[in-house]
Parts: sequence; structure tokens; C-alpha cells
Amino acid sequence: MGITQTTWADPLDYLRATGPFDPVLFLSPAALQAQAQRYLDGFPGLVTYAVKANPEEAVITNLAAAGISGFDVASPEEIALIRRLVPGAALHYNNPVRARHEIVFAVGHDVASYSVDSQSELDKLLAHVPQRRRGGEPTEITARFKLPVTGAAYDFGAKFGATEELATELLRRIAAAGFTPSLTFHPGTQCTDPAAWEAYIRAAGRISAAAGVTPARLNTGGGFPSHRIEETRPALEAIFARIGEVSAEVFGADAPALVCEPGRGLVADAFAALARIKALRDAGDGGQAHVFLNDGIYGAFAELPLMGAMDRIRAFSPDGRERRGARTGRIVFGPTCDSVDRLPGLAMLPADMEEGDFLLVQGMGAYSVVTNTRFNGFGALAVQMVMTLEP
Repeated sequence: MGITQTTWADPLDYLRATGPFDPVLFLSPAALQAQAQRYLDGFPGLVTYAVKANPEEAVITNLAAAGISGFDVASPEEIALIRRLVPGAALHYNNPVRARHEIVFAVGHDVASYSVDSQSELDKLLAHVPQRRRGGEPTEITARFKLPVTGAAYDFGAKFGATEELATELLRRIAAAGFTPSLTFHPGTQCTDPAAWEAYIRAAGRISAAAGVTPARLNTGGGFPSHRIEETRPALEAIFARIGEVSAEVFGADAPALVCEPGRGLVADAFAALARIKALRDAGDGGQAHVFLNDGIYGAFAELPLMGAMDRIRAFSPDGRERRGARTGRIVFGPTCDSVDRLPGLAMLPADMEEGDFLLVQGMGAYSVVTNTRFNGFGALAVQMVMTLEP
């Protein structure tokens, strides 16, 4: 997809100059680097970026420029991307299911850490991964465990993660095989309650005690929230503090080094999306009015049916004037001929909007570029650089 070299002042600067017919994503490098610095200053350990959230080259290079030195990679493609853009980065291959050829590829690219959540997958790692990397550094294998999910938008444990009992066996076996033993978990996505991490850290303490193995590191996963609802700003510093406090309480002097792997939490609020209104329909028969956009759930809004509605939306005329009419609930559809191409819930939008106007949606950097499709012939999506996201 790529990003053009032109840097615009803000999204309205671009809108007025081009009047785009296709949807646009805007990246603010300043916002991205500021968010990275917030994690680097606040999280009590190593901050790594989950590449899957947004693998745009400008995202990776700006995070590296801000000081992010570790990356959570999930495939050979992501491994190769980071090795090309940030050659000296630490790579954590935390997709716990890999084909044997993928493991061999990872070893060839000097991956530092692997996660595992089953005996059969550990067998694969032990058969192909050396105890030490090229420079002599020990290779880390982390046992990934899961708990019942509370306070998350959806459940990562439905696919990955061992029970506490199995994680205990894995940790013991990793240590006995001569690898650096560690533990990892993922509390779910868009977690706003620090207690989600606390429960997992306490479980890590139980696993460590039962295995008789002190983990070298504890990877507290992703799940860190982005700013989706205007009046609810994520309390990241409270989450960081709770992680550090509970880890010290549970492990004491043997507290493992902490790691986190935010994707959404790092990149979401560094992007905004601009979509054009193709048509407006009156409510009729007492129903809700309909808005049809040139983007939808087969495009940059793909994740909204899972994550729920967001309200950081403003409407603008083609000449950049903000629509300030009374806000009313509208049903919003995407451009395809599929009836499920609909944003969740009702969007509260200005009553004075007109066909040809634009909606500017903040917080759109995560799982938007990578999930965009060309279904039904739609999906042309430009990415533009801006100095600031707020007009």
C-alpha cells in the first residue's frame, strides 16, 4: 500500500486539496512516537511491538526511531520485514503454532524468543531450535498460559494458551532442556481494568512455584487499550503500575524481568480514517436514517463488529467546514452489496450532514491496513502522512 512522501498539516489540509473519492488513512509520526515514549517511560520492563497490528514500514521505522528495540512477530513474513527495517532488533516469535519450516526460517533469522502452549509444539522447538543464538546468547522459550477472560473485548484464550497445570509441565521441561525458561500470557484485547493483568501475574507465580522454576522473564502480553470512546481515556499508567507492583509482590527478590507486547495500544491512536458519504436515506416508517460510506467492514473498519462502536467521529463538508448539527443515531453501511457490511450499533452523527461530506474517525491505526480487502471491487485505501491528526 505504501505511504506518500508528502506530509500534510492535518487531515483537513489533505481533504481540501484533493477531495478524495476513496477512503484514506492518516498517520501522524509525532503521535506514534509520543505514544511509544509513553510506554517506554511508563512500563517497568522491555516494550516490544506486536507487528500484526499494523506492519506499515513507516510505523516500524518510527517506532524504532522512538526507541522500540523488540518486536513480536507471528510469521516468516513479519520476521523478514523487521530484519530488513530494524536489523538489530530482538525478535519474539510468539505465535505458538508453527510449521517446521517456519521454525527453521526463524532460527536462520536469529529469533531470540519463542512461545509454546502444548507438548507437541515444544517437541518441534526442541528438535530445531539451538540452545544458543549466533552471538552466544541463550535462546528463550516461554510457556504461554491462559485464564478465564474478564474485562476484555474478546478472548485470546479461545485459541491459544495452556492451562496452569500444562504450563507448569512446559516450564519445567523448557528449563530441563537447557533453554532460558520464561512465562507469557495475553489477557485479551482492549483491557481497561488493571485487574486483568493482576490475575495472570498471580497465576504465573503459582505456575513457577509448582514447577520449581524461576522464570527469567514474564511477558505480560498485549491487551493494552486504545482511545475508542471520547470521554474515556485509557489509564495506561495505572495498568503499568499495577503490573510492576503485583509482580514484585508475587515473586519478591526473584521477580522476573517484565516484557509487554502492545500492538493496538501503541499504534491505534496514531491514525485517523477519512470516509466519504456516498448516500443518505431518510428514516421512513419511524426507523433509523441510513448513511452509506465508501468504506466499511471489508475495509479499514473490519474490526468494529468485534470491538463494538466508537464515537470519536466528526463530519466535515468537502471544503473542510465541520458539521455541527444536533447529533442523532444513524445506521452506517459500507459500500459493498453485502448486507452485513454495517458498523455496529448506531453512530451519533450531525443532522446537517449531506451527501459528499466526510467522516473523520480517530483511533484507526490497529487492524485496519492489514485487514482491508478489495471485496466487491472496493477497498482502494491510501495512507497519508500528517503532522497532527486533530484538525
